[in-house]
Amino acid sequence: MTAHVSRPDGHWVPTWTAMPQLTEPDNMPPPPFIRDDPVLGDAAVLADTAVFADTTVRQTVRVSVGGRRLRVRVTNAFGGAALPVTKATLALPAGGRAGVSAVQAGTVRPVTFHGRASVTIPAGAQAVSDPLEVEVPPRSNLTVTVYLAEGQRSLSITSHPGSRTTSHLLAGDHADAADLPGATAVDHWYFLGGVEVWAGPSVAAVAVVGDSLSDGRGSTTNGNDRWPDRLLDRLRSPHGMDGVAVLNQAAGGNRVLNDGLGPNALARLDRDVLAHSGVAWLVLFEGVNDIGTAEASPAAQKQVADDLIFAYDQIVTRAHARGIRVYGATLTPFGGNDSYDDPQGCREGARQAVNQWIRAAGRFDAVIDFDRAARDPAEPRRLLAAYDVGDHLHLNPAGYQALADAVPAHLFRREPLPPGFGFA
Repeated sequence: MTAHVSRPDGHWVPTWTAMPQLTEPDNMPPPPFIRDDPVLGDAAVLADTAVFADTTVRQTVRVSVGGRRLRVRVTNAFGGAALPVTKATLALPAGGRAGVSAVQAGTVRPVTFHGRASVTIPAGAQAVSDPLEVEVPPRSNLTVTVYLAEGQRSLSITSHPGSRTTSHLLAGDHADAADLPGATAVDHWYFLGGVEVWAGPSVAAVAVVGDSLSDGRGSTTNGNDRWPDRLLDRLRSPHGMDGVAVLNQAAGGNRVLNDGLGPNALARLDRDVLAHSGVAWLVLFEGVNDIGTAEASPAAQKQVADDLIFAYDQIVTRAHARGIRVYGATLTPFGGNDSYDDPQGCREGARQAVNQWIRAAGRFDAVIDFDRAARDPAEPRRLLAAYDVGDHLHLNPAGYQALADAVPAHLFRREPLPPGFGFA
């Protein structure tokens, strides 16, 4: 007979995520952490090419909800070869700060995979660590360190370039070290896909699908002041929604319809949202790059607006099938931007058409009017000057705070789905 083991009631909920993507040449680690050997033809790389060989990579992430039982996801989603992780550790950063290389004394814990210190992750796959018994407060920073003895034998590696958080690279095995003096600082995340916590049944996550406006271009490096970060802060105080995790699944340059920086939103929806346990809500704030990269002609912009509306409808349909409420965010202005604004206003017309559908079609479970929150009332096709980082497209921290303030907190109260949810 098998003895009954009592298990705590709850489920695994992501508390931090980063959208994985193929690392572009400009975002690869600097020498000596990459041996950029000659390429044979278009794809085959010499056998001794390696990225991060004999390298320690130390990174900090900010969790949303806390917990006493955590596990880490390491991703090789876009790797061109297997990813051999020799060792990994988890710790609390010195002073609780983001982007630092030092950790608090006595907090370093080994991360294992099926009881083993090392793991080899096949190309395109990910690995979920064994649970760690460690106390992590909500909205706190966490240090994850990996050591790769062999490195990854491909120039195709997985990262999240727009980390807005400093990571540290150092030759040799320093996964257990209290600090990494002499390390090379880079503002990218590599190989980290998520951190999960074992949480009570009432804890749930909201996933944000977006582009650089959610990824935080214009925010403060190591400041955690992107609008999803500020939304997390706002939900906890004064609204007291401690059980809501905020997952930022956005990337600069991403598009809804076509691949840009990372796969298009329609292609990545399953991996970045639907495959995660505990996701109850989805905020969709994406489409400006589709409009801005399409030809500035009436016909092309009519087409891209129609295609975006179709794509939004598809995303709602697929999310509803998993019991996830979907909130549509209106697209913010780009008037005056050198790349996206056009003299005839064709792209502005497409933005207005898309926003009109978001507001009036009734397809979303709720509408978040970021356009209204960020635009200049005197010139609605432009961002308010106080929110403009300077390129007339991206926001500064004050602008991101304004977006967070525009999100109604009541949208994230746990309520039963209405009868017939997802039927249409």
